[in-house]
Amino acid sequence: MDAVPGSLIPMASVANLRDLGGWPTTGGGRVRFGLLYRSTELSRLSGDDEAALARLGVRTVFDLRTGAERSASPDRVPPGATHLVADVLADSTDAAPAALAEVLTDPAAAQRLLGDGRAAELFARAYREIVSLPSALAAYRLLVTEIAREPRRPALFHCTTGKDRTGWAAASVLLLLGVSEEDVLRDYEYTNRDLLPALAPLMERFRSAGGDPELLRPVLDFDRAYLQAALDEMRTRFGSVEGYFADGLGVDAAVRDALRSALVASSASAASSAAAARGEN
Repeated sequence: MDAVPGSLIPMASVANLRDLGGWPTTGGGRVRFGLLYRSTELSRLSGDDEAALARLGVRTVFDLRTGAERSASPDRVPPGATHLVADVLADSTDAAPAALAEVLTDPAAAQRLLGDGRAAELFARAYREIVSLPSALAAYRLLVTEIAREPRRPALFHCTTGKDRTGWAAASVLLLLGVSEEDVLRDYEYTNRDLLPALAPLMERFRSAGGDPELLRPVLDFDRAYLQAALDEMRTRFGSVEGYFADGLGVDAAVRDALRSALVASSASAASSAAAARGEN
């Protein structure tokens, strides 16, 4: 794996798997490699990919999906890893990101949910809910308080496509660590590069079933407007990322400091971490 921010870790059965390490932070540090990973669901994890994921040393898998999603596609976790459920959308009445599995296979459902220009507003609303729903606040509180504990790391978090609920988890943590908003948006944008090719067979099956693949693009493509809706909601309700973690998630200063201490390397140690990630001595 190249030791650069946003590098894809290629696995046939787990799309959009990336290390959050490498992004520069305020003060000259960098997010450490090998501690936090993001991906799509792990229901298809198998064979060589299972061994490869085990070699990453993942100790904890955080599953951000709904109960229905988990039942339909249960995770396969690496040997020895703990599986923790953090259902972000449990309180949602729309749960648009959780409906992706249905719309990808059912053109009629896709038209009903996304047609006539409804997709953009539906997902912008969903991103606001990801920030403010009680279930979302509880889920992300569990995620960040647990990853602050050394025995839980390295950790991997995911939803179904690794874009929306997973995207906000990555964005909020990176912002807390001092990564610039532009780099956070760039990290989110890499989903287009890594996820869409993996979904090409699904798009073709959708076409074969009579659906128009263009109907799916607003919800599968990266759109900065979606993440911007979440950032706007965060600022409106909590003022800043610090306010979101402190007042929204109820994560105290000691835990926030523990996250920064564990996940951010100083300039010198960041260089050493990058060399280790490249396999250099």
